[in-house]
Amino acid sequence: MNGLTITQIDHGEQGEYRAHLPDSDYIGRLTWTLHIDKNGVKQRRANTTQVPEPIGGRGIAGKLVEAMVDDARDKGFKIVPACSYVVAKFDKTPEWADVKA
Repeated sequence: MNGLTITQIDHGEQGEYRAHLPDSDYIGRLTWTLHIDKNGVKQRRANTTQVPEPIGGRGIAGKLVEAMVDDARDKGFKIVPACSYVVAKFDKTPEWADVKA
């Protein structure tokens, strides 16, 4: 996808991944909240994935989840798929099992 930019906003306890296309003012989002499990492992609960209709159908939601998975591997946290889209992506992508909480 040409020109797609994904950035992360991290406010410590919560944050989001944002997807932006250069030809659009619309922003796709994947929101998360921080949780610590009983063993002290940091987890990000993927709460919602939203891609506005005008930029939908281009695989943007999938790219948002991929960005979160990449960050989980780089930063050492686990992902709790709570959003139905993220649950479905994890179900279809067994190679992400290493970052699933």
